Amino acid sequence: MSTGVADPKPEELGPEPEDRPDLILVVDDDQDIASFVEFNLKVHGYEVIRARDGEHALEVMNDKRPDLAVVDWMMPRMDGVELTRRLRAEPLTSALPVIMLTAKSMTVDKVVGLTAGVDDYLVKPFDTAELIARVSSTLRRNKEFREVSPLTGLPGNARVRREIADRMKAGGEYSVGYIDVDRFKSVNDVYGFDRGDEFITALARCLHRAVTTVQPPSIFLGHIGGDDFVFICAPDQVLPLTKRTVTDFEQAADQLYDARDAERGYIEVPDRRGNKNRAALVTLSIGVAEAKADGRRFTDPRVVIAVASEMKKVAKSQPGSYVAIDRRRAEDVDA
Repeated sequence: MSTGVADPKPEELGPEPEDRPDLILVVDDDQDIASFVEFNLKVHGYEVIRARDGEHALEVMNDKRPDLAVVDWMMPRMDGVELTRRLRAEPLTSALPVIMLTAKSMTVDKVVGLTAGVDDYLVKPFDTAELIARVSSTLRRNKEFREVSPLTGLPGNARVRREIADRMKAGGEYSVGYIDVDRFKSVNDVYGFDRGDEFITALARCLHRAVTTVQPPSIFLGHIGGDDFVFICAPDQVLPLTKRTVTDFEQAADQLYDARDAERGYIEVPDRRGNKNRAALVTLSIGVAEAKADGRRFTDPRVVIAVASEMKKVAKSQPGSYVAIDRRRAEDVDA
């Protein structure tokens, strides 16, 4: 593994999604209860839209995309259970969390609701504290689930940005690393996506093992899609972490190739004309942005990611696995 320092020009990234209050859909034919729920949700900072029954709720969602639905069980035309089934059957609403309002406390009734896809229950009568606690915890669980890669179990883009923002607010020194698997496309082209997924999960395992060998403080790992990973750590942890990761991953990757390909050190990738082109075995390109007291400071997570991404491109221009670290001072950037 090699390391280097370069002077990239950070690329422009798109704007950060605007923060907005969570939008809650309240579905209840009892207007007194609907008004009570709406009032208390608004008091606690949520936005609220209402529907009088299941059919009306489906109409409302043609124009609005709520973050959670609070749904009464017993309603005319379409009850809460049928509405939940309909929501789960549609791709755009299949992941919408649903809290059911019900006077029913029998276990068999709850089983019916859970089978339909209900996430939680509020049994009438309920108080404001329980309502807010259920809504808050259900939203949190849903967001955490959406932000985790199903393949590696690691946090995704939104969680990575928050972690960088937290490090900025703390004011200490930190490094953000961007990891990319070189020639990963050739693996998918020759062996298929299932084998490609094995390479990705192998890298995740190697990163986890490497983290356990590095002295504290704790290291954050994220998987932002495909073969792209992020780590956030102290500057002096970068080289021990990346050295162990590269060594372990290259050994693991050798075991994932067909024996003949691993032995000869390349795979043959067919092009559109049927010709076979040689592709070397995978390596890792790692770009690192550093925030240090005697160096550069950042005020926007997007800039940190942009710098690490540019350094990754520098690493890709070098042979083999390579770590490129940006150690410019603020005055070097402004010059």
